[in-house]
Amino acid sequence: MRVPVRTVVPTPRDLLDLVGQELGVSEPQVVTQQQVDQFADVTRDHQWIHVDVQRARSGPFGTTIVHGFLTLALVPRLLADILEVETFGMGVNYGLDRVRFVKPLPPGVPIQGTATLVAATPVAGTDGGVQAKASVVVEFARDSTTCCVAEILFRYHP
Repeated sequence: MRVPVRTVVPTPRDLLDLVGQELGVSEPQVVTQQQVDQFADVTRDHQWIHVDVQRARSGPFGTTIVHGFLTLALVPRLLADILEVETFGMGVNYGLDRVRFVKPLPPGVPIQGTATLVAATPVAGTDGGVQAKASVVVEFARDSTTCCVAEILFRYHP
């Protein structure tokens, strides 16, 4: 398990100086089977590999696995654990450039996120707004192997 590391910057503009740098490592997180079941209910994706614990034991993974999109939904949460911008009016997720589900995540297995700031540019027409892109790697906490990789775009507005 990696030691959690957090980057704190006073304003969004301070991100401009951090492009290319690793921002840190999140605290460990665990997705439970209950959360998987709730996600299945919300998305109506009740594929047995996610929700049928008994059947999944004899399936290709030997257990249920977390939906890829549930893993992806954790990326902003992991990034928020890694990066803190102290002063801004509003932050929004702006999109994704690249996502890969590298290895299935079984419920109950701790994960951590690591993040590197890939880009940061001022947002035209704002006084201090910044658009940034981070590469977030969701890793298995026990051995740092990759579960999911996502390039997430986000904006901070004054």
